[in-house]
Amino acid sequence: VQLQASGGGLVQAGDSLRLSCTASGGTFSRYSVGWFRQAPGKEREFVAGMNWTGGRTSYADSVKGRFTMSRDNAKNTAHLQMNSLKPGDTAVYYCAADPTPYSEGPYSTLRDYDFWGQGTEVTVSS
Repeated sequence: VQLQASGGGLVQAGDSLRLSCTASGGTFSRYSVGWFRQAPGKEREFVAGMNWTGGRTSYADSVKGRFTMSRDNAKNTAHLQMNSLKPGDTAVYYCAADPTPYSEGPYSTLRDYDFWGQGTEVTVSS
């Protein structure tokens, strides 16, 4: 599965952005999908995840109540709606897919994801 993240940009604190993850080359609907981010000088961290059916989601505490993840298996896409953005959300955002079909995800650790897309940069100014 090949993944491509898009939708990043430069926004002000309090603004919203919607990131998209588009999949190709595989059966996207079988896999849990996760969003991660990496700020300059920091390790990549989990942001949100959703299982293959879309029935289970998980969020990092830092984004709960502000970010919402969704997926459209018919269109091989996943989205991350980010509201009330803060400067601390500034990072490169990556989408990733769990290589195990129909897994019990979503999982929140990097090692559970084998398929990674190129990131999209989000910059939030104060």
